[in-house]
Amino acid sequence: MENVTVLDHPLIQHKLTIIRDKNTGTKSFREVVDEIARLMAYEITRDMPLEDVEVETPVAKAMMKQISGKKVALIPILRAGLGMVDGMLDLIPAAKVGHVGLYRDPETLEAVEYFVKLPSDISERQLLVLDPMLATGASAIAAIDALKKRGADSLKFVCLVAAPEGVEALRKAHPDVDIYLAALDEKLDESAYIVPGLGDAGDRLFGTL
Repeated sequence: MENVTVLDHPLIQHKLTIIRDKNTGTKSFREVVDEIARLMAYEITRDMPLEDVEVETPVAKAMMKQISGKKVALIPILRAGLGMVDGMLDLIPAAKVGHVGLYRDPETLEAVEYFVKLPSDISERQLLVLDPMLATGASAIAAIDALKKRGADSLKFVCLVAAPEGVEALRKAHPDVDIYLAALDEKLDESAYIVPGLGDAGDRLFGTL
């Protein structure tokens, strides 16, 4: 699918299998999500633009490469998106971090915004919107709506596991946003859970099962 990238690196896929296992406890789940986020950050930043800069090594002056263009901000969707932040920051330590808080209305399954706190310069940054799960797509769409409404215009959505229904909904609502997944799963069930999925990522991250 256009603007959808499944990151099929063997290390990512191996670690994804660990967190899918229902017997993986909270501590291990949290650690492995962190590791996957770090590996995904490496892949997602592959297209960052470079510029030439002169440096003086211990031997000679030389023209070398450094990252140019927009700086990065990480925007986790609360609460599960928090589990992906530290791994990303390991590779992009200068990134700023904002937060978008949403909850799912149990009747309509629509996302409702309750908290937004962002860096003041989001219009000047490449935003990586983080959420482990892309199920119906409602939370991702609402979060990106909130960011665009506040001036963001350069966004990527990053998640671990997605359902085809959520990917299609997000692509339709925001065709300008690139989507990065560790896995595209089979479907949603009648309760809007991803199948086979990995359960509720927030509950498994924070031990609130």
